[in-house]
Amino acid sequence: MPEAFVLFKTQPAHEREVYLALMENDAVAEVHALYGEFDLLVRLSAEDSKSLAAMLIADFRKITGVKDTQTLIAVEY
Repeated sequence: MPEAFVLFKTQPAHEREVYLALMENDAVAEVHALYGEFDLLVRLSAEDSKSLAAMLIADFRKITGVKDTQTLIAVEY
């Protein structure tokens, strides 16, 4: 089961709105608010890499208030 960590930059004053939208997604395991360059850190799991990619491209970037994302896909050794 692929996992990824996604760093979110939000538009000013939209952090909570984006946080709540992310929490509604079943694939999201954790959401954390951050101080610094990024506003939110999300850990998510998907059934396969294709659904992970679809979620990242189709769902998360379309959330109102999302300015930018950076995705880190976890791998196993």
